[in-house]
Formats: sequence, C-alpha cells, structure tokens
Amino acid sequence: MGGMSITHWIVVAVVVMIFFGKGRFSDMMGDVAKGIKSFKKGMTEDDTPPPAAPPAPAPRLENQPLPPENTTQNVAHDIKNNQ
Repeated sequence: MGGMSITHWIVVAVVVMIFFGKGRFSDMMGDVAKGIKSFKKGMTEDDTPPPAAPPAPAPRLENQPLPPENTTQNVAHDIKNNQ
C-alpha cells in the first residue's frame, strides 16, 4: 500500500498525458528548462556595475618653501623695492 510500484507510475504518467497531452507536456518541460537556464545565467552575471575608481589624491608638496604671506610689512617692502 505504501510502496510506489512501476504500475503506479505508469498510471500516473497516463493520467498526466490525458490531462496535458503529449505536445503540451513537452512544451512545459522545455519552458521549465529555459527558466532554469535563465536563472543560472542571471546568477552568474553581476547586476551591479563595478564601483567607480576613487579620484587620485593630489600630489603632496613636501620640502617645498611656503609662499610668502601677504602682510602689510611685505606689501610695504615690495612697494619700497619697486620704486
């Protein structure tokens, strides 16, 4: 009673063929196979684009003299030297 014999599977197959027909059953199995292939392809593809590379940092200016500060003393000195 609890076992699945070969005759049980034959009866199930015949009932399925009666309900769905030979052509429709094979079409459904083809659609299932296409769905599985699309799912696998979708899983292998990366949907998100790679993140953009961060901008390069500005070069460091080490061991370079600082520009002179624009103070009133420097301005007066520059005016005096230019005359």
